[in-house]
Amino acid sequence: MTWSYTNTFKFPAPPERVFRAWTDPGELTRWFAEQAEVTLAPGGAYRFWGKHTVGCPTPAEARQSLVRIEPNRRLAFTWTLYQTGSEVSVDLAPSEEGTALTLTHALAGDLGIRRGPELIEDLWRLSCGNLLMHLQGGAGIVLPDYGDPRPEVRQVLMIEAPPAVVWRALTEPKAIQQWFGTGHATVDPRVGGEYNLHWQYQVEGREVTAGTGRILEFEPDRRLVLTWIDWRGDPTVNTQTISFTLEPVGERTRVTFVHAGFERTADISDYPFGWAGFLEGFVAAAEALVQR
Repeated sequence: MTWSYTNTFKFPAPPERVFRAWTDPGELTRWFAEQAEVTLAPGGAYRFWGKHTVGCPTPAEARQSLVRIEPNRRLAFTWTLYQTGSEVSVDLAPSEEGTALTLTHALAGDLGIRRGPELIEDLWRLSCGNLLMHLQGGAGIVLPDYGDPRPEVRQVLMIEAPPAVVWRALTEPKAIQQWFGTGHATVDPRVGGEYNLHWQYQVEGREVTAGTGRILEFEPDRRLVLTWIDWRGDPTVNTQTISFTLEPVGERTRVTFVHAGFERTADISDYPFGWAGFLEGFVAAAEALVQR
């Protein structure tokens, strides 16, 4: 059985800049792998290894090689994953934003793991999110540790508002709607109560209802913990949690956000970049409440 994953990602940089990020070993180690070795010629090495690579391969296990290369236009390399041969093709084209990158990962067989197609998709969502951050200057890159038995997304925020005000931004529906990207939010403010963002969208033709969770911990002005459902609506995936811990720092509040409960590191997908956007809005919404 052969199968493949294809997606197009947009980057605010010209093709030659994006191509360099894929072919310069020094750049690859900033956004993609712990270690890398590249020989720019068909049949040349395109090796990457370490904890930031699925399977955490050693240098001896890293046998990837280039099979095609056209400077500033395309490259393709082999990659054996879970003993299954595969080929990754990267095609670059100018676009209004800068570059449209079409990535195809073709696999020669089943990976022999649960939710193999989802792992491949999440791998590239995370990697291309890191590439975007790299091309924008490097802030926000999240290099995953594929050997971590308890992967999580963690961010620490400093908000110019006291905890009581920040708590309102977390629990009042009108405030939640300002930063969580929803036109309707409902909250039953108690342990066991519902915290519902009423998100609905389609994944591969299926209607998914997401943004619905239960409150696991509810300590006013201190801590809120919610269940979080798999974004694809897959009932076989572990229910995750998101938590907000508030600490007063003078007149300000330090908020530690943690998204935990992932079954494997790849499941983090592009959550780090999505949460960065939501949490930026959360800080703005909380600070706006100070003025009211």
